[in-house]
Amino acid sequence: MASSTSALPRTRETKKKEKGDKYKLKDLKALGHQLLTSRAHVNNLPLLLAFVSPDSPPQHALESLLSLQSFFTPLAPALPPSSASAAAAAAAAAASRKEDARADPELIYRTWLRSKFDEFVRSLVGIAVSAEAEETLREIVLDAIMEFVKMGKGGRFQSVIYHQLLHSIVYSSTEVDFLLELLSSKYLKYIDIRYFTYITLEKLSRNLETKDMRDDRSFADAEDGRDLKASIERSIGTIHYIISHVPPLNNLDEKSDCEMWSGSGDGSGTSESLKPEVEKPKSEKHESSVLSATKIAKKIKLKFTKAWISFLRLPLPLDVYKEVLVSLPQAVIPRLSNPIMLCDFLTRSYDIGGVVSVMALSSLFILMTQHGLEYPNFYEKLYALLQPSIFIAKHRAKFFELLDSCLKSPLLPAYLAAAFAKKLSRLALSVPPAGALVIVALIHNLLRRHPSINCLVHREDVESEAKDQLKLEEQTAGNGNDSTEIDLSKKPGFDHFRDTEVNPAKTNAMRSSLWEIDTLRHHYCPPVSRFVLSLESDLTVRAKTTEVSIKDFSSGSYGTIFAEEMRRRVKQVSLAFYTATPSSLFSESDFPGWIFHYENGEKTDAADDDGITKNVIGDHAHKSAKRQRVES
Repeated sequence: MASSTSALPRTRETKKKEKGDKYKLKDLKALGHQLLTSRAHVNNLPLLLAFVSPDSPPQHALESLLSLQSFFTPLAPALPPSSASAAAAAAAAAASRKEDARADPELIYRTWLRSKFDEFVRSLVGIAVSAEAEETLREIVLDAIMEFVKMGKGGRFQSVIYHQLLHSIVYSSTEVDFLLELLSSKYLKYIDIRYFTYITLEKLSRNLETKDMRDDRSFADAEDGRDLKASIERSIGTIHYIISHVPPLNNLDEKSDCEMWSGSGDGSGTSESLKPEVEKPKSEKHESSVLSATKIAKKIKLKFTKAWISFLRLPLPLDVYKEVLVSLPQAVIPRLSNPIMLCDFLTRSYDIGGVVSVMALSSLFILMTQHGLEYPNFYEKLYALLQPSIFIAKHRAKFFELLDSCLKSPLLPAYLAAAFAKKLSRLALSVPPAGALVIVALIHNLLRRHPSINCLVHREDVESEAKDQLKLEEQTAGNGNDSTEIDLSKKPGFDHFRDTEVNPAKTNAMRSSLWEIDTLRHHYCPPVSRFVLSLESDLTVRAKTTEVSIKDFSSGSYGTIFAEEMRRRVKQVSLAFYTATPSSLFSESDFPGWIFHYENGEKTDAADDDGITKNVIGDHAHKSAKRQRVES
């Protein structure tokens, strides 16, 4: 395999050398000059076409390209259509065989020119998508193709050539980033190119969808199934690049002149190029060729919608999937003719779970609040997203802001608000300090918006707990030494909250309390312990309290907390001295009753045969140093 691969470049270089040796550059210039000056030298056309190839030397390909472009530019509008070329050629051949004197030699000649023109365009497209061609040559080739797109139909947009170009780019097996950048920077600014770009991408997406469904069964059995799947994913990525780099249609009013590529040569600025795709009755064929700006915007929005909906039906790779979900809220939904058409795609994405659900939440929230989408299980899915991993996700800032917005409605049931508050407080025990700050801010807003759940802040039911304790002692005394199980839910201090329950209505959050937030008073991170004090005020008095901006905490991290602490001005600083250098962040006295083990297997606490735990740690050299303040 290695030998055949290494032999391929040598073969291509050999071909280039042979072509360069057989015909010098001055010979090609002479052939081109003869072709342009006299019709008698039309047989030079196939000879020049042979040099328009990635295998030819760049100078020879460029010289042949310029001669052929100069030859075909004035003739292209008068050539017969490509679809009728084969039929016309067959009719001409039949007339010749019958020696029909009435056969039109001019038709035969133009039909032959059309076939050579199509061959020339295919050669140009081949050079454009070739990785072996120089970038300068590829840029000149792209300009030549787009010139034929402009002038190919007598001033109208030649959509067939443009479709051929995009088709080759999408299905190219080599890197086409350079070509995509050129297309985006130089040509996608024209309104008719945007229009036909959406039409072509819709067709290509449908073809890819059909191809994927047809070849899906063969992936497991075919030897090149993995390569075929990679090819489809590469094509999907190319379509996404093109469709996402088409500029939006902004500031288009009735008096503005739409810049057209097909009409830019004559300075008319008309929108004649959009007319081939518009179906009109025969009585309107003789109306003005200039379309109003409103109609143009409407037609482009329709094509934009069809292109995106067809693209979203494809099996998107994960990296493309994430990029699409990020761009939907700002770049796609406002430009769709009917955003509700995205509901199936977004609900499927929201049901996937993990980071994909988090990224789909923003678009789904827009459809629910602005376009009337009904999603009955929305809050259950949102509740399921509350996991520790969400506090280190890349898009956590937007998620927390949307979470706060989703819980803002005063019509939210009390059990639902309590479930979210309790779930967040439980997560506060296991998240980083920045996550704890966001949780305190979210719970602060929940308690202020929903006074009915303020009972979770400080729940006291001493009489009920005393009765439960008395019943528990009587039950234990009556059973004697029997191993009867005791109902732990009757014990004082038992938390009725079900942390593993996925349905917020069944979590028993209203019977619990926010004891986890109280533990944050002694958090090792000072900003967390200070911020918890904001929950001590009576949040039910809305006139004296304000909501906390989640945006101020949603992007927090260790770095932001440290930077904020460094900017604080501290007037009094308490000094602490150590008799020995500390070996750990926390001392053993900070966790009374806990059992620790060293990593080397040496136990810090041990238990005797009677099950009584004894402290076997003495004052030896390996004991963790304790802070001792030296009083002056």
